[in-house]
Amino acid sequence: MGEKKKFIRDSVYGDISLSKFEEQIMDMPQFQRLRRIKQLGLISLIYPGANHTRFEHSIGTMNLGSKLATELELSNDEIELIRVSALLHDIGHGPFSHVSEGVLSVPHEELTKYVITKTSMRDLLEEKFNVNDIVDIVNGKGYLGPIVSGELDVDRMDYLLRDSHNTGVAYGVIDYERIISNLKLEDGLILNIKGVQAAEGALVSRYFMYPSVYQHHTTRIVNSMFRRSLRKIIDDDIIHEKDIYKYDDNDIVSIFRNCDNKYANDIMNRLDNRKLLKRVKTIRLDNFKIPEKMYKIKADELRKAEKEISEDYNIDKDYVIINIAAYPRFDEMKTQVDLDGKLYPLTEISNIISALSKARFKLNYFRR
Repeated sequence: MGEKKKFIRDSVYGDISLSKFEEQIMDMPQFQRLRRIKQLGLISLIYPGANHTRFEHSIGTMNLGSKLATELELSNDEIELIRVSALLHDIGHGPFSHVSEGVLSVPHEELTKYVITKTSMRDLLEEKFNVNDIVDIVNGKGYLGPIVSGELDVDRMDYLLRDSHNTGVAYGVIDYERIISNLKLEDGLILNIKGVQAAEGALVSRYFMYPSVYQHHTTRIVNSMFRRSLRKIIDDDIIHEKDIYKYDDNDIVSIFRNCDNKYANDIMNRLDNRKLLKRVKTIRLDNFKIPEKMYKIKADELRKAEKEISEDYNIDKDYVIINIAAYPRFDEMKTQVDLDGKLYPLTEISNIISALSKARFKLNYFRR
């Protein structure tokens, strides 16, 4: 008799099958920690249903990675490798996901590499895999890398679907099955012309999820408050940046509440009771002649401006925050499309995507 498969019930895809080895990975404490890391950080303060975790997202990404690898007719060994790489792609995420990452000098991909290669997770993985192959795929390197981390990858597909499902914001509903069935793997993932409409839908979805969820003005306020507090407790050596992959959301909340840093205490009390800082001034980035330049402003220049504002209005400088939205990269726009044997960027094939490329700076604001 063959190995009996186990299934896990997912809120987006229904039953997802797991091998015995994948079960063992999920039972490791490094992976179980992801149950306690919210996928969308503090966004449940804006959308109360947004309590889904990196644990769910990682399983969903594995599911889509498996579907795509099977559609691409990869070998069984390659499919297993893709599944495990997708499962582990966020294993190094810090508390509250990307919120904490905005403070750290090390990206979560580096911390993921550390967990995979330097902790007890490595001992288990090496029973079946070369850990360096997993790290390469997680970082989008090599022939198989673009499946998990590329322009139109399974990571993005899952988080759009999952974030939309849990926030109740309908923009993130995408036809992932049509996208998957129209991809081929050459030098990266190439989209067949038949999949362009579904890819347009995915990009339009992401475009609208930015102002509605990811860069919602209150999202940016709570993230800014949290990040400033995290920076202070790191600077005070209350926690060490290199250990951030060990903490979960509850750990950080407890530290903020109980540490000797009064600012962190106050900010956590404000977040607990939703007594948030208020926006005073908003400037659309497309009001600037060259919006891209705003993303090159250095942190110390922003801090200097905050100090000047605080002095002008006699406010504690730590409660004045200038926030510039995250750069709207939308890497999916670079996806190559196969039209009659020739490759063209999606922006050339699709008038919709071309228009989005120009319009993306209209979504972003400079706030204080």
